[in-house]
Amino acid sequence: MAGSEQVTLSALRRAFLDGLVIPAHPLALNASRKLDERRQIALTRYYCDAGAGGLAVAVHTTQFEIRTPEVGLFEPVLELALATLREWRPDPAGRPIAIAGVVGPTAQAVREAELARGLGYDAALLSLAALRDASNTALLHHCRAIAGIIPLIGFYLQPAVGGRVLDRAFWREFFEIERVIAIKVAPFDRYRTLDVVNALAESGRSDIALYTGNDDAIVADLLTPFPGGPGSAPLHFHGGLLGQWAVGTRRAVELLTRCRAATAAAGTTDTSELRSLLASGAELTDLNAALFDPAHCFAGCIAGIHEVLRRQGLLDGRWCLNPQEDLSPGQMEEIDRVLARYPHLMDDEFIAERLEGWLR
Repeated sequence: MAGSEQVTLSALRRAFLDGLVIPAHPLALNASRKLDERRQIALTRYYCDAGAGGLAVAVHTTQFEIRTPEVGLFEPVLELALATLREWRPDPAGRPIAIAGVVGPTAQAVREAELARGLGYDAALLSLAALRDASNTALLHHCRAIAGIIPLIGFYLQPAVGGRVLDRAFWREFFEIERVIAIKVAPFDRYRTLDVVNALAESGRSDIALYTGNDDAIVADLLTPFPGGPGSAPLHFHGGLLGQWAVGTRRAVELLTRCRAATAAAGTTDTSELRSLLASGAELTDLNAALFDPAHCFAGCIAGIHEVLRRQGLLDGRWCLNPQEDLSPGQMEEIDRVLARYPHLMDDEFIAERLEGWLR
């Protein structure tokens, strides 16, 4: 039954290449640090109405602790998000693409991928953080095992938050995996970002979409024509899969539309529009610095997102499953500063007009 409710592989490829805003879905908790289903559903409805083209669930922003036996929220959270997407738009061709985070050693990752596919998820975002010391051969075996179960989105996670360095040779072979549809490029490093882009160019594949996860370079990624293969057209990032886009999602949709239009009109776009977009990129990076807390090695990143959603009424508090996880010293003041300085990057009015309906 689930298969008939999932997006086909060819449709997935078209959608990712067309360009999507994909928020990384947070976890709504009550004061007892238990799932607040009403607000979890409201968050999903917000992303749908804001125009998100996909949702990534059970990823870092959703908190990895949902997988622990004492919490036991991995399957319930996946089920709740997909049920809300189907309620919003029953036709799989009309709803946001459902993406499940898959983590752990191969046995765990296979179980998670099978569960996600069985529930009806369209694709998996695969973290390799658990295989920190594995060889390229072992990593590729792992990736092929997951791609055999569900269409695959690769993930280059920055080492500062648990990722590992993945060389160009790895990515070159990774792009040979047939059911890879996209890659989230998030090393927060221009050299490593180029490793991925160059490997894709060398592969000759035009059916794999580049998605930025570089929260510190969102607009730069979306606007830059990266070198293609010899005699080939430049490569472009098509969209983003970002924790940053868990807030200001409607504004993110507008921003991506502008960036896609600017790249499509290369050579004819008014330079004032390019300058405006680059200025917006600098603002977005400043906003991200306050929310994601790089000053403290990203310790307050989830709580920072929660604080914005709390102020907007979507969350009741900024609680995390780990009681020790909260804003870092000085982070609240930084959040106050950026929200006052860049209100145009947030969706406050849009949310206020619709919040009651989302919480029904």
